[in-house]
Amino acid sequence: MKEKFYITSPIYYPSAKLTIGNCYTNIICDTIARFKKLEGKDVFYMTGTDEHGQKVFEAAKKAGKTTKQHLDDIVEDTKKLWEMLDIDYDKFIRTTDKDHIQAVKKIFNKLYENGYIYKSTYKGLYCLPCEAFWTESQLVDGKCPDCGREVKPQEEEAYFFKLSEFSDKLLKLYKENPKFLMPVSRVNEMVNNFIKPGLEDLCVTRTSVKWGIPVDFDSKHTIYVWIDALSNYLTGLGYLSEDEKTFNRYWPADVHMVGKDIVRFHAIIWPAILMALGLPLPKRIFGHGWLLLGGDKLSKSKKTDTVECTDPRILVPRYSADAVRYYLLREIPFGSDGAYSTEAFLNKFNSDLCNNFGNLVSRTFSMLKKYFNLEVPVAQQDGEDDLLKTEVMEESKKVVKYMQDFDVSKALSCVFNIFSKANAYIEKTEPFRLAKDPEKQKRLATVMRNLLECIRIGATLLYPFLPCSSTKVLNALGEKAPFSLESTNEFYGIKSESVVSLPILFPRLDVEKELEELSKI
Repeated sequence: MKEKFYITSPIYYPSAKLTIGNCYTNIICDTIARFKKLEGKDVFYMTGTDEHGQKVFEAAKKAGKTTKQHLDDIVEDTKKLWEMLDIDYDKFIRTTDKDHIQAVKKIFNKLYENGYIYKSTYKGLYCLPCEAFWTESQLVDGKCPDCGREVKPQEEEAYFFKLSEFSDKLLKLYKENPKFLMPVSRVNEMVNNFIKPGLEDLCVTRTSVKWGIPVDFDSKHTIYVWIDALSNYLTGLGYLSEDEKTFNRYWPADVHMVGKDIVRFHAIIWPAILMALGLPLPKRIFGHGWLLLGGDKLSKSKKTDTVECTDPRILVPRYSADAVRYYLLREIPFGSDGAYSTEAFLNKFNSDLCNNFGNLVSRTFSMLKKYFNLEVPVAQQDGEDDLLKTEVMEESKKVVKYMQDFDVSKALSCVFNIFSKANAYIEKTEPFRLAKDPEKQKRLATVMRNLLECIRIGATLLYPFLPCSSTKVLNALGEKAPFSLESTNEFYGIKSESVVSLPILFPRLDVEKELEELSKI
C-alpha cells in the first residue's frame, strides 16, 4: 500500500467572493498535494466552506436572499474558481452537509461526556464581523485585534470547553515537537503570547446565533465555530460515521495549511480538542504569510480604492491559471508576507514565464524541428557537458528538499534555475553555429538532446506548480500522466523517439497596454 498523505486548506467563510489572496492557500495546498502524488504517495486533499454563524446570516439578508441560496451561490462560485485555477481537491466539505452536522453533534456530546464541556455565563467583548470574543488585554487601541473594528460588551449563557486544562500539555507538545508548527517563528508567538500567560476556558456555544448546529441535549444553544468548523478535518473523512474507513486510512493529517491570522485557533484550540477526544494530533500545522496590497492584507471584508486588478476571475482567463499560480507561489516567501501589484505580476510573466521557461521550450523545439525533423537525437557522453548535468541534478535534489518543508517559493526558484542553466547552455554551445559545420553534427545532436533532457526534468518538477503548461511540454516529449518524480533521477530519460511541435506557451505582453486595458475593466 502506498504511503498516505493528508493535506487540508482552511474552510472559507462564504460571506463574500474570494480574493486572489484567499486563492494562495488552495494553490499552495494543490501544489504540495500534486508533488506528493509525483512522489508516489496516496494523497487526500480537502477544502471547503465554513457556512454557519451570524455574519453569513446577515450577509444573506443584506443580499436579499435566503441563507441557503446565498451560500449555494457563493459555493458554486468558489468551486468554479478552484476549477479555473486547476485546484484538484479530493473532497469539498460544507459545514451545512448533513453528515458533518451529525458528526459535530456527536463530537460535542463526546467532549461533554468526557468532562471537558460545562455550562456557565459568558461576559466579553464581541466583534460581529470576526464573530470573536476578546478580553480587554487582547484589544488593540480598544478595537478588535484582527479587523480593527469596534467591539461591544456582550453577556449570555454558554457552554465552555476546558481549554485551561491543556496549557501544560500544549507546552510539552511544542517542546517535544519543534516542527509541529511552522515556520518556527510562529511557535514563540503561540507559546509566549498565549499559552504561558495561561489559557482561558473557551466559549463554544451561542444562544443569540440561530444559524448553526444545535446542541443535541440543549437545543437553545448553537455550537460555535471552534468545534463546528475545526471538526471538518475529521468529519470530512467520515469520523463518527457508519463507515470510518477513510478516516482510519488518512488521519492524522500530515499538514493543516492555514493563513497566519488563524494559526492560534489551529495551534492551540484544535490540538486541545483532539487531546480531549483522545485522537492523534496532526503532524504539522503551517501558518503561511499574507498577500499584501499596498502594505495591507487582501481581504474580503476590507475595501480599497486601489485600481489594482486582484480578481482571479479576470486574471486567469486573460493570462492563464499557470501565470497566477506562478506569481503567488514565487512571490510569497516561506512563511512570510508577499506583495502584489498588477505591474509586478505582468513583469514577472514576461521575465520568467515568457523569457525563461517559454523561450527555452520555443527555441529548443524550433531548432530540433529545423535540424532533426523533431526526432530525439542520441547524445555522446564525452564528458564535455558534465557540469550542466551535475548542476541540473543538484537543482532537482534541492526542489525535493525544499518541498519536504513546504518551501514552495524556493523549490519553484530551483526549477527555474534549471531553465536558466539550459538557456545559458544555448548561448555557450551555439547550436545554430554547430549546425553549419558538417563535422559538428554529433556535437549538435548531443547539445540538442541535453536541452531536451533539461526541459523534461524541469517540466516534470514544474508539474505540481504549473500543471497546465508543464503537461503540454511533457506530452510533447512523449511523457504521459501520471508523471513520476523518479524519472528525474536520471539525466537521459526520454523514451520517445520523436517530439511534437508546441505553440508559444507564454506570449510576451505589452505591460503598458495591459495595464491600460485592465484599468478599463
